[in-house]
Amino acid sequence: MDLINSQLGNNSMLNCIVELLSKHPEWLNAKVKFFLPNMDLDSRNEAPDPVQWVVLQLYAQGIATWQTFIHCVCMELDVPLELEVLLLSTWGHDEGLKRPHQSCWSLPRKKHSRELDGYQELAKRYLQLLRTSTQKRYGTEHPRPGQYLSFHIAPILQRSRTTTPCDTQEETVTGDPMAEDGIQDLFNTNTEKGQRVTVVLGNAGMGKTTLAHWLCQKWANGQLDRFQALFLFEFRQLNLITGLLTLPQLLFDLYLSPESGTDMVFQYLKENAHHVLLIFDGLDEALHPCSSRKTGDAEAPGPAFTLFSGLCKGTLLPGCWVMTTSRPGKLPTCLPVEATMVHIRGFDKPRVEEYVGHFFRDQPLQAVALAEVRADRHLWSMCAVPALCRLACLCLRHLLPGTSPGQAATLLPTVTQLYLQMVLSLSSHKCLPTTCLLDLSEVALKGLEAGEVVFYTGDIPPPMMAFGATHNLLTSFCVRTGPGCQKTGYAFAHLSLQEFFAALQLMTSPKVDEDKLSHYVTLQSHWVLRTKAKLCLQDHLPTFLAGLASRACCPFLSKLAQQDEKWVGAKQAVVVQTLKKLAVRRFRGPKVMKLLHCVSETQELDLAQHVAQSLHDPLSFYNFPLNYADLATLVNILGNRDVPIHLNFEGCLLEPHCLEALVNCGQIENLSFKSRKCGDVFAEALSRSVPTMKGLRKLGLTGSRTTAKGISHLMKALLLCPQLEEVSLQNNQLKDQEVLKVVEVLPHLPRLQKFNLSCNGISVSTLLSLAKMVVTYPTIRTLQARQEEFIFLFSPSTETSTELQGAPDLQVNASQKEEAQTRSLTLRLHKYQLQVYNVETLIALLRDGPCLEEVDLSGNQLEDEGCRLMAEAASQLHITRKLDLSDNGLSTSGVNHVLSAVRACRTLAELHISLLHKTVILTFAQDPEEEEGTQKRAAFLDSLIPQMPSELPLSSRRIRLTHCGFQAKHLEELCKTLGNYHLSDLDLSDNALGDEGAALLAQLLPGLGALQSLNLSENSLSLDSVFSLVQPFSTLEWILHLDISLKSQCFLLRGDLGHRNILAGESLAECTTGALFLGYSQRCVPKSFRLRECPLEPSSLIRLWEALEKCPGPLEIELSCEFLSDESLETLLHCCPRLPQLSLLKLSQMRLPPRSPLLLANIFSLCPRTQKLELRSLSHVSVHFRSSEEQEDVSCGRFTKCNLLSTHVKPLCGILSKCEDISHLDLSANALGDDGLRSLLECLSQVPISGSLDLSHNSVSLESALHLVETLPSCPGAQEASVNLGSEQNFWIHFSRQEETGKTLRLSECSFRPEHMPRLAAGLSQAPQLTDLRLTRCDVDLVKLTVLLSQVRRPAGLLRLRVEETWVCTVGVLALLRAIAQASGNVTKISISKTQQQLCVQLEFPRQEENPEAATLRLSDCDLGSYHSLLRQMMKTCARLRQLSLSQVHLCDASSQVLHNFLMSLSTLKKFRLTSCVSVEGFTHLASGLSYCQDLEELDLSNNQCGKELLRTLEGKCRLKRLDLSYLPLDSCTLDLLTQALRHMTLLQSLILSGNSLGDIGCRHLCEAFRVTTNLEELSLSHNQIGDAGAQHLAAVLPGLPELRKLDLSANGIGPAGGMQVVEFLGLCLEELRFGYNALGDPTALMLAHRLPPRLKILCLSSSHLGPAGSLSLVQALDGCAQVEEISLAENSLAGGLPQFSKGLPLLRQIDLISCKIDNKTAKLLAASFVLCPALEEILLSWNLLGDEAAAELAQVLPRMGRLKRIDLEKNRITACGAWLLAEGLAQGPGIQVIRLWNNLIAPDVAQRLQSKEPRLDFAFFKDHPQAPRST
Repeated sequence: MDLINSQLGNNSMLNCIVELLSKHPEWLNAKVKFFLPNMDLDSRNEAPDPVQWVVLQLYAQGIATWQTFIHCVCMELDVPLELEVLLLSTWGHDEGLKRPHQSCWSLPRKKHSRELDGYQELAKRYLQLLRTSTQKRYGTEHPRPGQYLSFHIAPILQRSRTTTPCDTQEETVTGDPMAEDGIQDLFNTNTEKGQRVTVVLGNAGMGKTTLAHWLCQKWANGQLDRFQALFLFEFRQLNLITGLLTLPQLLFDLYLSPESGTDMVFQYLKENAHHVLLIFDGLDEALHPCSSRKTGDAEAPGPAFTLFSGLCKGTLLPGCWVMTTSRPGKLPTCLPVEATMVHIRGFDKPRVEEYVGHFFRDQPLQAVALAEVRADRHLWSMCAVPALCRLACLCLRHLLPGTSPGQAATLLPTVTQLYLQMVLSLSSHKCLPTTCLLDLSEVALKGLEAGEVVFYTGDIPPPMMAFGATHNLLTSFCVRTGPGCQKTGYAFAHLSLQEFFAALQLMTSPKVDEDKLSHYVTLQSHWVLRTKAKLCLQDHLPTFLAGLASRACCPFLSKLAQQDEKWVGAKQAVVVQTLKKLAVRRFRGPKVMKLLHCVSETQELDLAQHVAQSLHDPLSFYNFPLNYADLATLVNILGNRDVPIHLNFEGCLLEPHCLEALVNCGQIENLSFKSRKCGDVFAEALSRSVPTMKGLRKLGLTGSRTTAKGISHLMKALLLCPQLEEVSLQNNQLKDQEVLKVVEVLPHLPRLQKFNLSCNGISVSTLLSLAKMVVTYPTIRTLQARQEEFIFLFSPSTETSTELQGAPDLQVNASQKEEAQTRSLTLRLHKYQLQVYNVETLIALLRDGPCLEEVDLSGNQLEDEGCRLMAEAASQLHITRKLDLSDNGLSTSGVNHVLSAVRACRTLAELHISLLHKTVILTFAQDPEEEEGTQKRAAFLDSLIPQMPSELPLSSRRIRLTHCGFQAKHLEELCKTLGNYHLSDLDLSDNALGDEGAALLAQLLPGLGALQSLNLSENSLSLDSVFSLVQPFSTLEWILHLDISLKSQCFLLRGDLGHRNILAGESLAECTTGALFLGYSQRCVPKSFRLRECPLEPSSLIRLWEALEKCPGPLEIELSCEFLSDESLETLLHCCPRLPQLSLLKLSQMRLPPRSPLLLANIFSLCPRTQKLELRSLSHVSVHFRSSEEQEDVSCGRFTKCNLLSTHVKPLCGILSKCEDISHLDLSANALGDDGLRSLLECLSQVPISGSLDLSHNSVSLESALHLVETLPSCPGAQEASVNLGSEQNFWIHFSRQEETGKTLRLSECSFRPEHMPRLAAGLSQAPQLTDLRLTRCDVDLVKLTVLLSQVRRPAGLLRLRVEETWVCTVGVLALLRAIAQASGNVTKISISKTQQQLCVQLEFPRQEENPEAATLRLSDCDLGSYHSLLRQMMKTCARLRQLSLSQVHLCDASSQVLHNFLMSLSTLKKFRLTSCVSVEGFTHLASGLSYCQDLEELDLSNNQCGKELLRTLEGKCRLKRLDLSYLPLDSCTLDLLTQALRHMTLLQSLILSGNSLGDIGCRHLCEAFRVTTNLEELSLSHNQIGDAGAQHLAAVLPGLPELRKLDLSANGIGPAGGMQVVEFLGLCLEELRFGYNALGDPTALMLAHRLPPRLKILCLSSSHLGPAGSLSLVQALDGCAQVEEISLAENSLAGGLPQFSKGLPLLRQIDLISCKIDNKTAKLLAASFVLCPALEEILLSWNLLGDEAAAELAQVLPRMGRLKRIDLEKNRITACGAWLLAEGLAQGPGIQVIRLWNNLIAPDVAQRLQSKEPRLDFAFFKDHPQAPRST
């Protein structure tokens, strides 16, 4: 005592403390529980002074505990001032004080042998001790700070009774789980054996820990009598144990030790394990060891979690009861699959009111608090979480006394502000304890970052601990970290509270930058297991950060952080921006809900709108629990969404009361629930919310346990939802009576489109009842019943729904019956075990019903009789599309019954029966009366072109009888039955007809009428059947194609169906009947006979040809076999003349003999009608024949890849010499070699070739090229030859019927060596007819060129030599000219081009020694500045130069000076062009030199910059006839120079001044000069910014230009006034007028129509703002103009302004109508006008509004336009049908080269098929092609 007194200072201070505390016994008891949680309070009663004993015990805990206790005394009690000063001055600081040493527990006791008589007594004493200890812990009526209250309101518990996931059944425990019944149900299992594991799952704050402690309290009070022992462990404490434990150590050393006999007590617990309950709280906080070994021995030590795992699995303490609590997430695998899952769901509305009532019990604020909670929906949603409900009550108790009614709840809008108000309530006299709050926040954040929730005395400073203990922010408990070691631990009252304070630290600490802050704003996932490496304790931290980012929290944070609001606002902005970034990412349901909570906490409207718009649609939530607060938050965010959304909840735990949050949510368009956890209560709750959701269109409640009771509530609710469009109640186990009641609601849903009752066990009788209802209810269009599927589809009708509002019995009146007759119904009853008697019932109810679009009865048990009945009734049932009777047990005999039954059905379109595949499908066409309307809609295209003779009649049918076992004996009866069917297609494939059947069918075939196709494949037919089928092929008109593949057993006879293959991918709705069967009266469709995979012997060929002699023509024959002998080939060729109707003979995919080229070449002489012969690879032959009516024309022969050798050349030429004329002979890709080529050139004079000869790829060498030079001149008719010995290997010779003066030879990549040059020169010298030689990349260097030029000598004539080599751009010009100077003839032209790497020299023979004249010198792309001496030398050679062109060359000043001197000597120069880079000084020199050239007639100075210097050259140029100054800058000075010069150019005929920026003023000056240039024929003033004023000046001088023929004023600013002035004075000689890209308007067009020049050839008015009126009058004026060749009215609005020509334009070559808004109506008149323009070559109609009708019009006129080459229809509205029509038209127009169809309404695959049929249809897009109108 002396030591203690000395430490306390003196005895008087101790007495003062004891006296003060004696006045507050309850307060002292609470502090003792906090600071000494493990002390037995009853032991103090034995002390003389209990209060003094307690004080001494507190002091003995250490200086830190004592300091914290003293702070609590001073802060919470009314302490006299002098005593408070004394206490704080003595123990207010801890300098120099040390924590006293804490003793450790003793080691575990050694095992003692158990005595038999004391065994029961020891266990009984321990169990009593365990219960007594628990009673002392929970026995007080005062609440433990921060953990639980003296009252408890049970939350909603939802328990899984079964363990199989697919059959999970949930039951809600609605009573108090602490009552005996509730507890027994909570710990109830289906078996008494095995493990009893219960997992309580719930979100933070739901009361899991409270439930665990209350179970302990109830057990201590004797209410859980089934358990003799109960142990409670917390994983947050077990995580702190680093050592290994045994189960006895866990139970006794870490919980409560027996007084003695530990082994005996543990043995008793093992033997009575089914009476032992172990509770583990916080499984979600458990650290999982990386490797957990199985523990089978109770003595084996292991980690705490391993012991828990062993208890759950039954390897430890088997038979015991284990209960654990956890937040939702991924649970560890140690939990058995049979574990009972109990979900703690929080409070519903009655429980919230009960809790608030208990909290404010016996207080005057009770009624006010209840009113606040009831009035504020958001506050009530937060109170659904028990922890938040308690927090809200604490805040209301603080706020209600000082606020008016309804105001307190508005101060609690979010969870964060709820915590904030709690913190504000701690401050006394409105003084915020910033220091304590900041320190506590710092501890909280450090703990979260380190994964710590338990703190010790040294972790928390005493003032802070006192603050936390005073305000129940911290709790204390005994922490046992191992056997014999215990400490006092502290933790925040709730983990969420620690997260809130951590969020305060992040938002107020200056040490936390923006990057770190944004790092914490994340969406944590609960679906991971925690390990020692990671313990995530930040589930609610992002939510609190978001809540603190609210503007309402800014003043508080500013005050707490002692910063201005701008500083706080910056941190808040970081949080908001981070949430915005997260909003655009795609998360799964849990993270989406987390994000929504964060956004709701911020109270930022912009953020809420951004997130609401960013939500993915549909928004789905799968397999995780949701509470009322979640749905309330979701609805709150959706309120900011502009567009509706689809919500899908599948497998989610959702309490019925949570659906109240969806009330009045208008943004939900589709709401779907799918879970076995949903029952009648859920359906009833849903029925209360659904009627309030006015935007709801689709509702689904599927896969639930809803019975008739729940469905009845839901159906009543649906009556209040007339806006619903889709309802799904599938998989709800509804019975027949329930289903019949459900469908009664259908008449009251006028907008309903789909009602799903699938997977509900509907019987056949109920099905038929529903079918009857379907027939009578007018808006149902489909009933689909397929095994488990049962769906109603509707066609909503407002009128019908209005009529049926008072008719729930589904009785219809007369008007409804009339409507029922006009609707179409689909009935699919698939695999529903329907019998024959069911069919009779079904037919009876369907007979008087509406039209049936489809009836599907497949997969039932109708058999022959049922199928026959349905087939007979088909005509009475008004089926418009399909009747499916497949898989109904139809037999072979039943096939004939079905055929006979449907004979009278006039709407049958197709019948398909296949017994092998169990297929019986009847397809129907529209009734003739109904089809009349469809034909009227297609009347336009049908009326364009007459129908083909083979077009199907209206009632034509397709019959497919495959795999039916038909033999020859069945055919007569079958054909008799089918004789009156009006068949279009008959398919008898895969039967057993044989040759006998084929022969019989050939005889019976005429009796079946005109078919479209007949399929006899797979019927065991031989070659005899081929000859049998040739007979009807030759005699029956409808058979156009006979396609036989003998080996593959393919036998097909058909009509003309080529177009169907092209449009196979198109819908028939897009191509009308008239378009599909379009034909041309001028077209004669050929017949084709195709025989493949058949041996062709001579006898067979003769027999075949005899059979085909009666076949009308034209006839195409294609034969294919493995090998064709010489004898067979000769027989075939000799037979060809016997078929005068033969137009094409093809031999494909066969191996021909080596002599076949020579044999085939005889065809030209054997059959003079042969037009073209093509032989490829000795395997493909095609021979085209002319008809006897056609005039004889030239022939064409192609023998490619035929392995022709040099020995074949002479025989082949001998055979071909017998031909009269060969337009083209192709011998490419053979093996002729040099010898063969030499032989061919020698024999070439014998072969009458008039077109071209192709010898490419024949392995020839340079020798052949040199030989060609020598022999080409002697070849009669040869005009041009081209040889490429490089990779291309081309060798062409072109001939002409008319002998021309010069011949051209092109040699490429020939690699000449020096020794070849003399031979080449000799050949050129001896061939004066060869006037043009072009050597491209032939390795001709400068030396070889010099030799060639020097050795070529001719008596007379010209020789043009072009050399294209890379060295041309590198070698000096001097070297080139030196080589040229060696030429033996006169050099009359020299052209050197760097860019083209080309040198061109023109020689004239014989050579004249006097003054050689160079008529043309063109030095482009050359640097002339370094060649002064060269120019001086050439001045002598080119003294008589008449034309000089310097284009794109660089001239330095020195070069210009030399050129100046050179020009001075060229007195005879007539033409000069300069478009080069020259300096100002250089231009001065050139101008001076040009001044000596007085005889210039043409001068081109365009695209230069120094205008003033160049224009000086115009002085004295009186003989100029053409002047081009385009894009030459003209200012006032240069313009004066120009006008002065023009006044002297009386001979000027052409003046080009484009792009000179003249303007109106410049135009006026020029017009003054035009009064002198009266001979002007061409005037171009485009792109000069000339307006109406300038146009008026020009119009004034036009009468003085009588010879003007071309006028270009395009792209100026001329309007209607100026345009009319110009048009008024146009001369009569004008031939070309370009006036486009001016705003001329209709007035100008009207005047031009009245004053159209009579000689006009070209008219361009593109983009001239013309309307229908102006264009109409202009076109009428142009009609009949005999001289017009080109018209351009592009980019004007011509809709309705293009009438039909009556006279036509005979010379019109091109018409441009791009982007003129031309539609189908205008196109009809336009196409008729095109016919009257016989010379038309190009039509441009792209970027218009043309559709299929316009395409049909164009297709009709294409065959009549002989010179047309190109049509541009890009960017229109043509579909595949229109493109097919154009392809048909192209077939009759061989001269047309291309029709452009890019960017029309044609699918790529269809375009590919169309182009494969007609390659001239071009659907591609080229980069150089204009993508838009030019004005854009």
